[in-house]
Amino acid sequence: MSTAQQSQKSFTQQLKKVYAFYTGGFIAFVVVLAILEQMGLPRQTIGYVFLMATILLYAGIGIISRTNEAAEYYVAGRRVPALFNGMAVGADWMSAASFLGLAGTFYPAGYNGLAFAMGWTGGYVLTAMFLAPYLRKFGQFTIPDFLGARYGGNIPRFIGIVIAILCSFTYVVAQIYGVGIITTRLTGVAFEIGVFLGLAGILVCSFLGGMRAVTWTQVAQYIILIVAYLIPVVWLSVQQTGFPIPQLVYGQQLQQVTAQEEKLIADPKEIEVKKIFNQRAAAATEKLKDLQGSYAAGKAALDKAVADATGSGDAAALKKAQDELAKYPKTVEDARTAWAKERALAARGGPLLRHAEPFPGKDDAARDVSRKNFLALVFCLMIGTASLPHILMRYYTTPSVREARVSVGWSLFFILLLYLTAPALAVLVKYDMYHDVVGLPFASLPAWVQSWAAVDPGLMSIADVNGDGIVQAAEISIGGDIVVLATPEIAGLPYVISGLVAAGGLAAALSTADGLLLTIANALSHDLYYKMIDPTVSTQRRVLLSKMLLLVVAVLAALTAAQKPADILFLVSAAFSFAAAGFFPALVLGIFWKRATGIAATLGMIAGIGITFYYMTLNQPWLREMFYGIPRPVPITNLWWDIQPISAGLFGVPLGFLVMIVVSLITPAPDRATQELVEHVRYPNLKAA
Repeated sequence: MSTAQQSQKSFTQQLKKVYAFYTGGFIAFVVVLAILEQMGLPRQTIGYVFLMATILLYAGIGIISRTNEAAEYYVAGRRVPALFNGMAVGADWMSAASFLGLAGTFYPAGYNGLAFAMGWTGGYVLTAMFLAPYLRKFGQFTIPDFLGARYGGNIPRFIGIVIAILCSFTYVVAQIYGVGIITTRLTGVAFEIGVFLGLAGILVCSFLGGMRAVTWTQVAQYIILIVAYLIPVVWLSVQQTGFPIPQLVYGQQLQQVTAQEEKLIADPKEIEVKKIFNQRAAAATEKLKDLQGSYAAGKAALDKAVADATGSGDAAALKKAQDELAKYPKTVEDARTAWAKERALAARGGPLLRHAEPFPGKDDAARDVSRKNFLALVFCLMIGTASLPHILMRYYTTPSVREARVSVGWSLFFILLLYLTAPALAVLVKYDMYHDVVGLPFASLPAWVQSWAAVDPGLMSIADVNGDGIVQAAEISIGGDIVVLATPEIAGLPYVISGLVAAGGLAAALSTADGLLLTIANALSHDLYYKMIDPTVSTQRRVLLSKMLLLVVAVLAALTAAQKPADILFLVSAAFSFAAAGFFPALVLGIFWKRATGIAATLGMIAGIGITFYYMTLNQPWLREMFYGIPRPVPITNLWWDIQPISAGLFGVPLGFLVMIVVSLITPAPDRATQELVEHVRYPNLKAA
């Protein structure tokens, strides 16, 4: 064994000891907090303790790992063992969308939620087969590095920089949005303040030490997030089934959920509530047909009611009329927004979605649309997973090509621990809701309902629509982003478990945000400034510039997230479509086809990302309003083959391949040096560095 191998083995053993000690210390910390809670420690204090303790922990790792060396800052010195790189990739991957959104998607969508689990895990197979080992063999710092070297010149590199920033910024906004929700829940502060509190936690991890600090922080974050995710699910499983492995027994709970769904479908009270929702939606639709006229007529009617009550001297009628007038939208635009929300109630007035029903729909045509969108989403998520720059960068950090391959396997293992648990969690929570909340008097609702409604009524609301004083399933609205965070309270667990789950969600969001911000900052400082503008810049100045840019991008992302532009899952999925359409054809053909040319790659990337971006802005309400000035309530009528904008990459990926292949065949072949680079990358020596 060489000296380098002995040094690497010693380093790995030392890491195992450090993180074993860390895991034991974290469990002891949770136990102590649980004891203090039983002794009377206030809930808000527990929330602050979890928030401050975890952020201080990550800050400590960041400070210890600080560096100004380029190799350490950009690729952690290329000495991260496969096991720990797999754990870091797992944390990098377990974003707020996975931690919060996966079970939160299974809860309302049931079978259709499998698209996310299948796409995200299947993407790692593509990564192992087509990209990770070859990029590690290439041996530079970033994805634009590869594009610039493989396709020759700065234009492919610049297009790669733009795509990396676009998909990473979209993704990081989702993470900071999730951080805001979690921080608000932990501390009780306003959402906007929670966003910037979480931002501080993000920056302390990545600002000082770059990839080195982010790597060792992400390993620590993975341990926290997986413990936090598994404990309440195991607890729920034991409560409901007496068995501590939920992945093996949630099927029997699913059978009971299915039986309860059949009862709810036939329940006259449920039908009554859905009828009310449909009536309100129909009335709002009519008002929106003549917005100005409807608004004026409604305002005039309320003014007349106030005047009539004033003239009659009826105090009760006057108060009622004044209250209705106060609730009436103040402007026509306010009315448009309010009535659009009412129109959206038609979705809640539809048939109950059975959890285990594949490709649901009212008829064959609707089921075909559901099936098409399921497969399109799986496609985009798989291709996007294999193309995300902040994930692919992680495989530059391993000591060798062989370690890169092995670390992909470890990544899948650590990711599957959560992904096999999320479907079970959704079923167990739905069982709890159907049996312990539906049918309760509104006066007896559990406290967690009010507490979550206070965080954001859009995330949690229960209203007595039919006025019978009893909770019907159709009267419950739960945003997917809170299912995981609310699980401990739904199950009646100690509040310290709620704090633990929130800390896990925070770790998931922070770990991914760190990697994304580092990707953006590195693209600007290394690929744009160093490679294209000033190749003579010193290493220290380049690292300093990366740190400054990281700070600026983080603040811009936080300001965007504070506006709540869309739900977490849409933002994340949009990032996957951008990455898939922009990078996958250029990367795969660049590795496997010597004939692919630079102009073809440039045009292919532009075509792929262009059509994807166009389709998304054309069909996502808030983007359509931003780019085309079309108000959000206006119905979407521009879907191609009924494909939802979340899967826009379905059009970009094949177009990118088509453009690259056609243009490559009609342009001169790459020079000999480029073809030799392909040979070098394509057939790696597994033992080589």
